[in-house]
Amino acid sequence: MKNAKTRTTFTTVLTYFVLIVLSILWLMPIVWLVITSFRAEPGAWTEYILPKSYTLKNYTKLFTNTELFNYPRWFMNTLVVAIFTCIITTVLNLMTSYTLSRLRFKGRKAMLNVGLILGMFPGFMSMIAIYFLLKAMGLSQSLVALVLVYSGGAGLSYYIAKGFFDTIPRSLDEAAKIDGATQNDIFWKIILPLSKPIVIYTVLMAFMAPWVDFIFVSVIMKDNYNNYTIALGLYQMLTRENIYQYFTQFCAGAVLISIPITLLFIKMQKYYVEGVTAGGVKG
Repeated sequence: MKNAKTRTTFTTVLTYFVLIVLSILWLMPIVWLVITSFRAEPGAWTEYILPKSYTLKNYTKLFTNTELFNYPRWFMNTLVVAIFTCIITTVLNLMTSYTLSRLRFKGRKAMLNVGLILGMFPGFMSMIAIYFLLKAMGLSQSLVALVLVYSGGAGLSYYIAKGFFDTIPRSLDEAAKIDGATQNDIFWKIILPLSKPIVIYTVLMAFMAPWVDFIFVSVIMKDNYNNYTIALGLYQMLTRENIYQYFTQFCAGAVLISIPITLLFIKMQKYYVEGVTAGGVKG
């Protein structure tokens, strides 16, 4: 009995020790980024970790020195694209997921399998074709093009939301149909109010895409500097001719751009976890 209790205590202590070490390793790059954003000395490389002097100029210059790097414009571009992408992607994803979960029609199984297979291919495989299609439609180098690209594949991301809808009893649908409700009524007035976790999960994923994407925006925008999003704009500070002077500003910009996403995740964390776990119950 005593040995079993000792083993349990040792396992618990070891588990906490491993978690603490992993937490430190995970937090170190973030702490370094924040500290560097206040560093007064220029350059990307130093022989020391802690700055010799601190300043707020790295943050103020982002909003005042905009001739070369228009950070406020890039921030607003990203926010606008993220909002519209979020709305379109969420609606398309949830409607597709509900259809595949609740309705039975010819070719449904094949559609599920094809959608799953297509979703396994990385999006950047088609970026050249997408660019020429957008160019043919006169939409290249525009924010509208980014919204279309980010929300275009929303229907293929149905699996998690479909799994969540599968967990909602079908008896609710049947009772609503007896009362004269249509499929449209059932989706908007019954299923969606019960699906807050998966709705928030879908919103978070859709909202995050424009903030972190670099590949598609670099191909679509080319040299249209004013329509860059924040990821591509910040990258310009790291080019060989700019990195020495602007590296600390890059760190400041990275810190600022992480704040909206961080606050959003902290606020919605409970629903995010519920959406992921419930969505994986049934396929």
